[in-house]
Amino acid sequence: MIKELQLRVNLIEERKKDILLHKSASFLKIKAHTISAVKVLRKSIDARKKETIFNYKVAVYINENAPEKSDYIFDYKDVSNAKEIHIIGFGPAGMYAALRCIELGYKPIVLERGKNVQQRRRDLKAINQDHNVNNNSNYCFGEGGAGTYSDGKLYTRSLKRGDVRRIFENLVYHGATEQILIDAHPHIGTNKLPKIIKTIRETILNFGGEIHFNSSVTDFNIQNNKIKGLQINNEKEINVKSVILATGHSARDIYELLHKKKIAIKAKSFAMGVRVEHPQKIIDQIQYSCSGERDELLPAAAYSLVEQVNNRGVYSFCMCPGGFIVPAATADGEVVVNGMSPSRRNNKFANSGIVVELDIDKDFKKYDHLGPLKGLQFQKDLEKIAYFAGGRTQTAPAQRLVDFVDGKLSTDLNETSYQPGLNSAPLHSLLPKIIGSKLRKGFPAFGNKMHGYFTNEANIVGVESRTSSPVNIPRKENLEHIEIEGLFPCGEGGGYAGGIISAAMDGERCAEAAIARH
Repeated sequence: MIKELQLRVNLIEERKKDILLHKSASFLKIKAHTISAVKVLRKSIDARKKETIFNYKVAVYINENAPEKSDYIFDYKDVSNAKEIHIIGFGPAGMYAALRCIELGYKPIVLERGKNVQQRRRDLKAINQDHNVNNNSNYCFGEGGAGTYSDGKLYTRSLKRGDVRRIFENLVYHGATEQILIDAHPHIGTNKLPKIIKTIRETILNFGGEIHFNSSVTDFNIQNNKIKGLQINNEKEINVKSVILATGHSARDIYELLHKKKIAIKAKSFAMGVRVEHPQKIIDQIQYSCSGERDELLPAAAYSLVEQVNNRGVYSFCMCPGGFIVPAATADGEVVVNGMSPSRRNNKFANSGIVVELDIDKDFKKYDHLGPLKGLQFQKDLEKIAYFAGGRTQTAPAQRLVDFVDGKLSTDLNETSYQPGLNSAPLHSLLPKIIGSKLRKGFPAFGNKMHGYFTNEANIVGVESRTSSPVNIPRKENLEHIEIEGLFPCGEGGGYAGGIISAAMDGERCAEAAIARH
């Protein structure tokens, strides 16, 4: 017999061995020895009140054993000589499109502009230490996409877009800890994700797929509204029948190429702002209502904040407990910041994007002449402002939080995790009014919700501008482009995902759609 239970455990009980077994027995009014196993299905922490509570959803097995294997089976076939599906980009959408192709008996041929995860590390070091940006290998481009070296957070609200559990089980199949199947806000960590991605690559290659690194798509051969070929690195052209376009939200050259070739794209609303960095200790004390160090059983505290300012959302984005701020520029002459956390989330800082909703129809009148690329150009201009304010390197412009709201240049800055360094700058006047004015009202409101959050012990760092794509590549119900037969816009780059899991699910769906066309 199997019973599913909801259990609540406080910090004192959490320290006790077999507490879930005894709680389950007490709840079911049976003796503990009749329970064969207790399997945790879900775990979350509720720290909203003074007493911190661990919430568990468990499966209790009575007089029968718990299953040892997952219900999910990944049946990969040898596709060496199978029909081909071409995939542009090897981030989450491209990876999962390739894996799904193999399951369905088709050969994926992946074209990735960047390098594999091992070689990519050297280019990340060059950004952090030497301020040199490789246009094709950086925190956004390369094997695994933007998520590889920017945290590996797996939380998603896209529960209706596909089988979320299947994506998680596949990550476990490729080496992720089973803890991601349990945690309410699962997270792999920047230090562990590259190994998992390497294993996914090996699966694709071992079953006959192809992955070509350092292979930028520089032109599309379109004939009679059908995609016929791809030009690689401005040199050779390859013939194609079906193409999954999974280039991510920062492949600006692809948007510009599509627009140049008069292939339909649309400007899309998105959000931009800054990254705020606090000592993790402050966030722990606020969230766990403690005066000193947090209890060793508690993870580094996270937060989620939202406030309406003049009918626009100001909200936290990609919050990284115990994490680092990293340089996410994809070209020289721009500064972009993002956040990441290692698996243990044990750095002494907490950072989060704090961004403002922007309306593509109302906020970009100055850029209307650029049509579908107007949001992209606004994004570029803001990143250039950050570049010059930072000192024309990857040093980022920054300001103490209260100083920013008060409109006061900071005479000095707090210690930071951002390796290229910070430069004190008047972000209160440098940010466009549609962003800066709302942030200056939003931060004090956040301080009212989290007492101690609004403090000059925090820095704000600019700019957080790559939250999502500023362009949408429209597609029909069958996921094919509305004009070009055989082209399947996919994932974050197409405007159809907002993170690792939703991108992976969209990759699977596009693979199925491309195969259905054959």
